[in-house]
Amino acid sequence: MRGALLHAVGDDRLDIRDDLTLAPTGPTDVRVKIRATGVCHSDLSVISGVLPMPLPVIPGHEGAGEVVEVGDHVTSVQPGDHVIVNWTPACGSCANCLVNQPFLCMTYVMDSFVNARFRYGGDTPAFGMAGCGTWSEEIVVPWQGAVKVDSDVPFEAAALIGCGITTGVGAALNTAKVRAGSTVAVVGAGGIGLSVIQGARISGATTILAIDPLESKHTLAKKVGATHAITPDQLMDAVGTLTGGVGFDYGFEAVGKSAAIMTAWQATRRGGDTIVVGAGAMDDTVPLNAFSLLFEGKNILSSLYGGSDVRRDFPFLAGLYKAGKLDLESMISSRIKLADLNDAVAALRGGEVLRQIVVLD
Repeated sequence: MRGALLHAVGDDRLDIRDDLTLAPTGPTDVRVKIRATGVCHSDLSVISGVLPMPLPVIPGHEGAGEVVEVGDHVTSVQPGDHVIVNWTPACGSCANCLVNQPFLCMTYVMDSFVNARFRYGGDTPAFGMAGCGTWSEEIVVPWQGAVKVDSDVPFEAAALIGCGITTGVGAALNTAKVRAGSTVAVVGAGGIGLSVIQGARISGATTILAIDPLESKHTLAKKVGATHAITPDQLMDAVGTLTGGVGFDYGFEAVGKSAAIMTAWQATRRGGDTIVVGAGAMDDTVPLNAFSLLFEGKNILSSLYGGSDVRRDFPFLAGLYKAGKLDLESMISSRIKLADLNDAVAALRGGEVLRQIVVLD
């Protein structure tokens, strides 16, 4: 089958090849034919080495498709079902799962570093990003990694729910629990930031400020729910105009940079919540001082995968989409083919695109 392979961190181009094969489907596994997969900044972080993965690796973790085979012990899905790929499958029995934090489960994440489910060039092993590798025509995942969704949800929309939408909307609904009538600032108007904005809108926030240095992104931010949009240098004026100088109840960071976290912190009022959503680098230190951490009374919250239980949230978000309350079509910059992935990665590096969706036949 076809797929895109990264041989080494920092490679200029992915190796798009047609000789990939899969490991056999185990008794608790599901084999999925990928029908749509997103080109996400986290994929770019794997290519650049910001997010460490074993090599060689097939990127891609935001996907949806059709079940083609299930193991003998699988009862949650059957061949023909439409599913969304869950890149953090929950084992159900670890310490995090037992306290209802399945998004922190590391069981299958750790397994993905030692279990190479792909082969190429005959019998050379290759890994899938986060155990997935959706930049290929088919994948094999644990049964918890394939969540059934109604068949009338388009695969492109379902793929977005698989990561970007769940991460951003979940940050607003699950992690911050944005209150109706509150004020929200979102740093970064890419795919994750726009999803946070939609979550804030759904929550009933009355003032939603999008902050992004690219003014070209401001129009779309307003289309999906932002009431105002500015560049970072305009923040202090916006704090004065929109909050009377107090600051916003919630400040979301959706970039993955310490500078963006500090912008969100600066935008947040005393006693408010600053929520870190972007995936940053291990050596990117946030310069907060101990005095501010105590006396400003702000809370710093991390939101991994939107604090979601995807068994609940994937169908819930799909329902919002079908009800017209979640705008997913506007999030898609373009629909491309698997052969276009190198161009798509280059466009993502440029910063102007939102979600490019690879559509597979």
